[in-house]
Amino acid sequence: MGLTPKEYDAMTEEERKAYDEAARKKEAEEQAALPYRWKQTLSEVDISVDLPKDILRKDLIVVLKRDSLKVAIRGQDPIIDGKFHKLIKADESAWTLISQNNSDKKELNINLEKFNGTEWWKCVIEGHAEIDTTKITPENSKLSDLDGETRGMVEKMMFDQRAQAAGKPTSDELKKAEALEKFKKMASQIHNVILLAV
Repeated sequence: MGLTPKEYDAMTEEERKAYDEAARKKEAEEQAALPYRWKQTLSEVDISVDLPKDILRKDLIVVLKRDSLKVAIRGQDPIIDGKFHKLIKADESAWTLISQNNSDKKELNINLEKFNGTEWWKCVIEGHAEIDTTKITPENSKLSDLDGETRGMVEKMMFDQRAQAAGKPTSDELKKAEALEKFKKMASQIHNVILLAV
């Protein structure tokens, strides 16, 4: 399914829509096959694992390290066991076991504080199904919660990420091109002034 940005740009709008829809469907199927559900903001990742309703905290093994996670029911194979895609702040991360009303299951919720709170994760555990981070659109309310400097950095990062995915110039490359155009214009004007003086 992986196209280069050039190949993607060469597609018609209709072909892009069909490609994006197929990619979203494939991604959703892969994510549904994981033994957990997850979502993220720039600063944290939340993982949910469905468990039998008779499970107690003492029945669980949850080991959160800065680079890995292990979740298991005592005496059983691990539900999750692997290296994180990126590092976390283990001492600022936590888990809770929640009983769901009118349900035959409980839910283990794990909140991970990202070590680098300025990037999207493409997966939680290395080797697990990945998402396309270029398609992430954060909630405006979350973006507006950021201070001006951080918000500007995040917006620039998002612009650059989308531009690179589309094979287009990043904001820095656009600034350089703009500066070069200004220089060319100034050089042309100086050249004209020199010709007039001669």
